[in-house]
Amino acid sequence: MNDLHDLEVMLRSGTPILMIESLEEPRLLELLGEIGLRLRTPVFFWTLTQGLRPLDRPQTAATKLAEPPELLRHIKATSHPGLYLLLDFHPFLDHPLHVRLLKEIAQAFDDGAPRRLVLVSHALETPPELRHLCARFELRLPDRQRLLALIREEAQRWQYADPGRRFRANRSAVEQLSRNLLGVTESDARRLIRNAITNDGAITESDVAEVTRAKYELLSPEGVVAFEYETASFAEVAGLEHLKAWVDRRRAPFLAAAPKEDRPKGLMLLGVQGGGKSLAAKAVAGRFGVPLLRLDFGRLYDKYIGETERKLRDALRTADVMAPCVLWCDEIEKGISADAGSEGPGRRLLGSLLTWMAERRSAVFIVATSNDIASLPPELVRKGRLDEIFFVDLPDTEVRRAIFSIHLSKRGLDPERFDLDALAVVSEGFAGAGIEQAIVSALYAARAGHEEPDTEVLLEQLHATQPLAVVMEAQIEALRAWASGRTVAA
Repeated sequence: MNDLHDLEVMLRSGTPILMIESLEEPRLLELLGEIGLRLRTPVFFWTLTQGLRPLDRPQTAATKLAEPPELLRHIKATSHPGLYLLLDFHPFLDHPLHVRLLKEIAQAFDDGAPRRLVLVSHALETPPELRHLCARFELRLPDRQRLLALIREEAQRWQYADPGRRFRANRSAVEQLSRNLLGVTESDARRLIRNAITNDGAITESDVAEVTRAKYELLSPEGVVAFEYETASFAEVAGLEHLKAWVDRRRAPFLAAAPKEDRPKGLMLLGVQGGGKSLAAKAVAGRFGVPLLRLDFGRLYDKYIGETERKLRDALRTADVMAPCVLWCDEIEKGISADAGSEGPGRRLLGSLLTWMAERRSAVFIVATSNDIASLPPELVRKGRLDEIFFVDLPDTEVRRAIFSIHLSKRGLDPERFDLDALAVVSEGFAGAGIEQAIVSALYAARAGHEEPDTEVLLEQLHATQPLAVVMEAQIEALRAWASGRTVAA
C-alpha cells in the first residue's frame, strides 16, 4: 500500500470532504493530479491569492473566485463533477456562511455530479456541523528504503547537472543518514539530502551530524522539545547508584525490538529544587545510550483555544518519531496539577498525556521530575502509568567527594592536588550545583589574587555561603518525610 492508493480509495469511497494536515503541497498536487486521471475527473486548486485554476493548466488566467463565498457558490452551482483542492482554507472554517456552503456541497455529493473537496493546511479544525461529512488523511512518512532511494535520486540529480563532477559517498554514512532521517516528511528529507550533497558533493559523517541537527529543528520548530543527542557523557555521573542499577536492569527490554517482558514505561524523580534531578534525568538517557528530549511545559501554553493541546500532541509525536529515546518532563507540576479545574488547558493536557501514555507502542521512556509531588493528580503518579518513584536526596560524603573531583577535572585542575576528603566533609548539606558554584567562586578569588586555586581557597568559599540543607531546611524535611516509605532512594 502507498499514499496514492490510499488517497484514491478514500476519494472513491464517496467521502465528500477530505481534510489533510500537511505542509507538502507540491507532493499532494502531484498525487491528486494522478488520481484525477484515474477517476477521469477534472482537478482544480484554489488559493486566496490566485483564485480557482485547473491543476493541469496552472498558468491559466486567474478567475475572479478568490473570495471563499464566491468560490463555494461556484462549486455548488456547477453541474459537472470535479475534484477541488482548497489550499490554506483553515482561516475561513469558523465563518457560518462558509460552513453552510460546504455542508450543502457535501450533502449534494450523490446528486449525479459529485464535487469532491480536499482541504489542505498545516492545521485543520473540523467544524462540528461537518464532522459526519468529512474524513481525514495523513501522508505516510518515508521508510528507510524510500530514504535510500531519495539519496540515490539526489546524488544522480547533482551529478547530472555537471557530468564532470564525481559524487562521493561513505557507505556507513549513507546508512546512518537514512536511519537519522526517519520521522521527517519526504519533502523535508529530500531538501536535507540535497543540502548535504550540494555542500561538498559527498555524504560523510559530518553531513550526518548536520542533517541530524536540522532534523531536530524541523521536528520541534516552536522550541517545545529540546534535544540532547550525545548522552554518553551522563552515564557515569556521581552517585545515584540505585537508580543506575534499576535502569541497567531494564536497558535490554527497553531497547529490544520485540521485548519478552513488558517494555519499561518510565519513572518519577522527586527532590528539592537544585538537588540533582536534572542530572539524574540525563543519567537515565546516558545509561540507556539514547537521545534525551526535554519537554518544556512553559512553552506549551498558548492563548489560542486548542493550540496548547496541539503543541503537546506534536511534542509527543516527536518523541514517538525519535524512539528509542528518553522524554524528560521537567517540573511537570508546572503544567499539570491536581488543583486545576475540571475544565481548562491543564486538565486537557493531562487527558492527552494519559491517553498517549496508555496507548503508545514506541520505545519512549518518560522521566518526570517534580519538586512538589503532592500537587500532581493521583492518576498520573499511580503505578502502571510510571514504573517507580525515586527520591533524589542531597549527596552524601562519598558522592560529594566524587562531585568535587568531576568539577575540578572539568576546569583543568588536578583533583589529586586537593584534599577531597576535607572538602567532602565541609560541604555537608550542599547540592551538586552548590559545590560547582563554590569551585567557580574559588577560581575567581584565586585568579583575582594571581594565585592558583587550592584547598584553602575552596574551603573559604564553602564557609562563606549557606548550603541548600540550611536555605531550604523546611522544604527538604517535608519532602523527606513524604518520600519515606513511598519512594525508592536514587
